Amino acid sequence: MSRRWVAISDETESARELPEPYDIGKPIDRGIKFKQYVYENRVHVGVAIIFLLYPFLYAGLVGLPVVGEIFGAFLPATRFMVVVIYLGLFAVSFDFISGYTGYLSFGHAAFFGVGAYFVILATHPEKFFWLPADTPFMITMLLGATLALIVAILIGLVSFRLSGVYFAMITLGFAQIMYELIRHWDWIGANPTDGPTTQLGEGYRIGVPYVDQLSVELGLIHGTSIDNVLGLGFDIGPRIVSFIALGMVAFVAYLMMQRIIHSPFGRVMIAIRENEERARAIGYNVYWYKIWAFAISGFFGGIAGALFAGYSRSISPENSFFFLVTADALITAIIGGLGTLAGAMYGMAFYQWLEDLLSTAADGGIVTFLRDYVPESIYTADLFGISMEAFVNSAVDGRAGLYLGIVFVLFVLFVPNGILGTVRDRIGGKAAERLPAHLDRYIRVLRRR
Repeated sequence: MSRRWVAISDETESARELPEPYDIGKPIDRGIKFKQYVYENRVHVGVAIIFLLYPFLYAGLVGLPVVGEIFGAFLPATRFMVVVIYLGLFAVSFDFISGYTGYLSFGHAAFFGVGAYFVILATHPEKFFWLPADTPFMITMLLGATLALIVAILIGLVSFRLSGVYFAMITLGFAQIMYELIRHWDWIGANPTDGPTTQLGEGYRIGVPYVDQLSVELGLIHGTSIDNVLGLGFDIGPRIVSFIALGMVAFVAYLMMQRIIHSPFGRVMIAIRENEERARAIGYNVYWYKIWAFAISGFFGGIAGALFAGYSRSISPENSFFFLVTADALITAIIGGLGTLAGAMYGMAFYQWLEDLLSTAADGGIVTFLRDYVPESIYTADLFGISMEAFVNSAVDGRAGLYLGIVFVLFVLFVPNGILGTVRDRIGGKAAERLPAHLDRYIRVLRRR
């Protein structure tokens, strides 16, 4: 009998006290067939399909007569949903380490920045002599993520000597060192403060490397567009194609992280979060488990940064290495539900929806809606010395960060488990496991009626 089974079965009292959901000795069935896997994860599949179809649903709803403008004002535009994908994946990678080991990584932006910068600089022939400038994006993305993994290991070797707030502060310190280094390193480019841009003449390609027929280009200018899809008479623009391609990569990355969480390795991560001393007492080298969890988290943070760079084609220290990038991931992970993995993606979707709602973009936003459809006599009329126009301009337009902060405080006070965590509490378990049973019960009730 292996050490793990002996320790958990009968040799230590502390191991037997581990709560059932976090039983690190629970065997994992690795022989689940594909159809059964899809059936058991139909909630994840359903959410993925909704995300995939969202641009088409949005275009259809916005195009409706009369009510289309209302949908345009209150639904997030596709350009915001593209941001949800790569920043949401980054927030998920942050939740992987912080939510499942209990160690808050305030320097997580370092891995996002490493992945992003590597993808951009890989198109500069003079930067990496061993890497051809035309190396496919899928390969440079993995190389950048691997470099982020190595950086995470190096940071973790020092940082995991500490715990609690000291760990959070030292990771923040490492990230700030890298931020200042990148901002002033002439090797990066002529103006490192502004950041580099790609020298690739075409869009980055997602798909099978070296097979153009099985790849699509990212971006609005160089991106791939599909005309007369399946002979149905409608076209798919480059933004939607990029949304789908980025979403597929993010979904695969999410499934990989989820699989790790549900593996014996992931159960040890959760045991460390619940009681690190107990996990150490039953024989696990928690130091190296934490380092490898940190490395995996850094790898997927690098993937998120590479997707961001591949779509935007230019980066700067402020939107990659800056500590506020980590702060956004922290806030959205808490709003979505820390320690739920998928909750971080929902939290980022909420944040981008709020930003779109309070923006003045031509393709949506409540500010534009009010300015265009509220009668001018009402919009400019004074009420107690202030008009609706003045209120919108000063308290609504572009104030997404303000209201996100308010929402964050309210969530911490009244919904501490976040959106997905609260749903799990209400249905008595994980949504992917319990929600289908609830839906089946409701369907049976409706059929009886």
